[in-house]
Amino acid sequence: MKAADLFVKALEAEGVNYVFGIPGEETLDLLDSLKNSPIELVLTRHEQAAGFMAATVGRLTGKAGVCLSTLGPGATNFVTPAAYAQLGGMPMVMITGQKPIKSSKQGHFQIVEVVDMMGPLTKYTKQIVSGDSIASRVREAFRLAEEERPGATHLELPEDIAADATTAKPLNSSYVRRPTAEAKAISHAVQMIESAKHPLLLVGAGSNRKLTSKMLHHFVDQTGIPFFTTQMGKGVIDDRHPLCLGCAALSDGDFVHRAIAKADLILNVGHDVVEKPPFFMRDDDPMKVIHINFKPASVDAVYFPQLEVVGDIANSIWQIQQLLKNQAGWDFSYFSKVREHLEAHIRKDADSERFPLIPQRIVRDVREAVPSDGILCLDNGMYKLWFARSYKAHQPNTILLDNALASMGAGLPSAIAAKLVFPSRAVVAIAGDGGFMMNSQELETAMRLKLNLVVIILRDEHYAMVQWKQRNRNLPEFGLAFGNPDFVKYAEAYGARGHRLENADLVGLLKECLATAGVHVIDVPVDYSDNEHIMSREIKQLSAAI
Repeated sequence: MKAADLFVKALEAEGVNYVFGIPGEETLDLLDSLKNSPIELVLTRHEQAAGFMAATVGRLTGKAGVCLSTLGPGATNFVTPAAYAQLGGMPMVMITGQKPIKSSKQGHFQIVEVVDMMGPLTKYTKQIVSGDSIASRVREAFRLAEEERPGATHLELPEDIAADATTAKPLNSSYVRRPTAEAKAISHAVQMIESAKHPLLLVGAGSNRKLTSKMLHHFVDQTGIPFFTTQMGKGVIDDRHPLCLGCAALSDGDFVHRAIAKADLILNVGHDVVEKPPFFMRDDDPMKVIHINFKPASVDAVYFPQLEVVGDIANSIWQIQQLLKNQAGWDFSYFSKVREHLEAHIRKDADSERFPLIPQRIVRDVREAVPSDGILCLDNGMYKLWFARSYKAHQPNTILLDNALASMGAGLPSAIAAKLVFPSRAVVAIAGDGGFMMNSQELETAMRLKLNLVVIILRDEHYAMVQWKQRNRNLPEFGLAFGNPDFVKYAEAYGARGHRLENADLVGLLKECLATAGVHVIDVPVDYSDNEHIMSREIKQLSAAI
């Protein structure tokens, strides 16, 4: 068969449902092969958005999402989503075209050494040099993208190789079971937990797997050990759980950090050092840390655990729970007090009728309107801290935010991918006016796919996160203000339905949009004027008084 046909059949053997991207003349054979495949080509308006979509498919399913571009500028537009998937632990396979390699390259027109470029950003990057090697290269790209720790891989398919004939066949994926932790490590962990007075559980991004979530729920219920999460660990255990102490959304000084300071042992489950540190270890600190993860710890100046339990996380938690006996010495009274104060602070101002809306009210209204299994896809901005800290995620992967690369522009593309993966679930993209405009052209993609989707744009005409940092350092305000189009007319220009919030009732409008078919864009004016007072001073003062 033609090599391009084999490539598509190899994708089919991997269970690929969608290929996101923009073809070029160097990928025409691959495009022709996709035409007769059950795999759906989702044509996007920018390669960066295609990469974000593919990464989100990987994040939600555990199976690598796939994106496609041509050579040169198409491939370079994959750089940001490659880093997004690699740092965020999202399995993704990128396919890029290239000029013929067995004949003249027509000078250096559009030629970039894409394989070399992708080296620092991926787990695996290869140019395919013969049709017969396609099956093994595709299998290896998917295997590496999906195995722990997941990430990005890349294959370059030159156009003359794609047109070659080959007698090779796709390779079936192998049956793999992750190794379990060694018994002595489990035994040591149990001894440390039983000896502790104030143990605390941290749930990180690596815990966001179905079996791990179930096992952690059971572990917390059975042991009564309180827990907190990183931003990317939200929802692994229901945030409404009475033992939840919140999310370490801020770097320090929040209520949860008072609990961390009181803890003498932290069970650090699935945390990845690519996230901003939820706590800092120090040489003279009596607090001990047990690292429980698929991979050994990445030690640095603020993270050097005393014990590493390496293996399948769910199995490690199960083994530890089975052996735990002596729990009489634990004291969680201070942690309970921290939770009471945190919940009171989250409720404070959540009913505010101020307009433009303050973030506390926005978080409350979104949580009230979105079903328990609904998915929020957050772009990156000031509101992300408010949602990470205050939004109650009821299920795993129901609030998709990026606390690894923290790239702007991912919110809308991620929501499109989430809706394709889960067409029956409510999906809401939340973006600032800055981040939304970075990939707003994908409204056309959402319309073409006939998706039911809601996009909330939080409008304040500033890059608000940087503005908060600027004010925090007592620097004069400069360089962060911009203008916007009329977002209602902008949405309507794509055929979407545009809405402008005129009062404090976001919950009513959002419920109406979620109940009505089509793509809805809601322009929500937001008031961030309290950021400096609340985030930089009030939280620290109130939590210190506990």
